[in-house]
Amino acid sequence: MIEQTDKVQKETISSLRPGERGIIQNFSVDHIPLKLQEMGCLPGNEVLLIQWAPFKDPLFLSINGNNLAIRKEMAALIEISKVLSK
Repeated sequence: MIEQTDKVQKETISSLRPGERGIIQNFSVDHIPLKLQEMGCLPGNEVLLIQWAPFKDPLFLSINGNNLAIRKEMAALIEISKVLSK
């Protein structure tokens, strides 16, 4: 039998710490750049924060095996359900 050991809390990508992950839920704007969508930044996909650059901008992420950097301003517009392990 498999037990559920994760709790979910709604946040944005910019609130993640290095090593934390979440599931993309929604966007706070109507338009997300096509390049981000093509690299997997879509609702339902998992995102992992790899690290922050100095001054926490940009953020280095892994989404569906694609590594990318996005500005903190854009990361704050991408809503996630943060996955917290017990």
